Amino acid sequence: MSVYAIGQLTIHNRDWMPEYTQKIGALFEKHGGKIIAKSAPEALEGDAELPNISLIIEFPSTEAAKAWYDDPENQKLVALRQTGSDFNLQLIESAN
Repeated sequence: MSVYAIGQLTIHNRDWMPEYTQKIGALFEKHGGKIIAKSAPEALEGDAELPNISLIIEFPSTEAAKAWYDDPENQKLVALRQTGSDFNLQLIESAN
């Protein structure tokens, strides 16, 4: 069953972005993940502050998604990303 990693990124500075964006795609692929949506969000309801970018990454399983997140290469990128942004990330299972 597919699972989706839903991320919301608020950027404070862009110093970390060149290295991060160069490496993160290969890590998604390594664990069977692919970005299926990515953009600045638009509010339809509510008054919560919106992030700069929201994204959805599809993985073949919960195990694959957690393996990606826990991958030591990804954890280095997490630390890098945290130098200039806030990120919220949740996993949800496919309804099918």
